[in-house]
Amino acid sequence: MSILLNPKSFLNGLTGKLVIVNMQLANIEEYIDGALANHLEEVLIKCNNVPYIKGVEDE
Repeated sequence: MSILLNPKSFLNGLTGKLVIVNMQLANIEEYIDGALANHLEEVLIKCNNVPYIKGVEDE
């Protein structure tokens, strides 16, 4: 069972707190119109491209 959350209020609640963000990037290549255009050294992940964010519990 999934719990639907408004991402804006969820992220606002994490402001100023430690978070865990899981993402995996490997062998990054950029394709344009199906053709390899670049091998990328640095990638900006933003918005709904981040698949998992969790607040870190206070110790």
